[in-house]
Amino acid sequence: MATHSSTTTQKHLAVLIDADNAPAAIVEGLFEEIAKYGVASVKRIYGDWTGPQLGGWKKVLLDHSIQPIQQFAYTKGKNATDSSLIIDAMDLLYTRRFNGFCLVSSDSDFTRLASRLREEGLTVYGFGEEKTPKPFVAACDKFIYIELLRDEAAQSPNAEASVESSVTPDAKPVAAEKPKKPKAPIGFITKILDDIADEDGWAHLSVLGTNISKLRPEFDPRTHGFKKLSDLIKAYPQTFELQARGASAGGTAMYARHKPPSK
Repeated sequence: MATHSSTTTQKHLAVLIDADNAPAAIVEGLFEEIAKYGVASVKRIYGDWTGPQLGGWKKVLLDHSIQPIQQFAYTKGKNATDSSLIIDAMDLLYTRRFNGFCLVSSDSDFTRLASRLREEGLTVYGFGEEKTPKPFVAACDKFIYIELLRDEAAQSPNAEASVESSVTPDAKPVAAEKPKKPKAPIGFITKILDDIADEDGWAHLSVLGTNISKLRPEFDPRTHGFKKLSDLIKAYPQTFELQARGASAGGTAMYARHKPPSK
C-alpha cells in the first residue's frame, strides 16, 4: 500500500489517459472531477501523435500539463497504446508514491489492470463513455461516465456566452432538447439504507454513498439529474427522510433514513 505522511489527507493520483478512447472535449471537466478525489501528481496520455486523429488533444496538452507518450502502432489492428499504458501503470505502482489511479478509457482491456491496482490497496477511478463494458466498470472503485462531464461543460457560463455570441441578432436560438434522465434506483438505495441503518433507521449520508459505490461503481446522482446524493434523497420525500445534525468538529452532518410507513 502507498506510504504517505499522516499530516496530509490529500490523495496523490496518477492520471493515465488512453487518447484513442477518450475525447479531448472532456479535458476541463475531467480534471475538475479528479480534483474532488485528490491531486493529479502524474498526468500522462498515450497515443500515436504522428497522425492527425489526436489533433484535439494536442491543443490542450500544454494548458493542462499533460505529458504525451508516443506509441507507434506496430501492427495494424493491434492497440499498442494499451500495453504502453499498462506497463507505465505497473511501474508507477511499484514506486509506492500513489494512493490511487485515474484510468481514462472506455476500453475493457484495462479491466485486469484496475483489478490489479486494487489488489495493492489503491483506489481506482475509471472515466469512460456509457458504452464502457460492464467488467471494466465493476473493476473500479468509482466509475464516472464522461457524458456527465460533457453536460457540465455545456452548462458552464463560458459555454453559454459562446453560444449567445454566435447567434445573429435576427436569429432566435433553438433550445436543444435535453435527453430524459433515467429514473433513480430508489429500490436499490432503499435496500442499502436499510442494511446500514442504526436501530432508529438512520444512516450517515456519506456512509450511504460509500456503500452504494461499492456495489455500483457507476452510480452518480448527476446521471439522474441531481447534483448531489442529498438532492436525490430530498426529491423523494415519500420514501426518504433527511436530517441535519451537529458534527463533533463543528458544522453539520447529514443523515438519511427510509421513511417508516404511515400508520
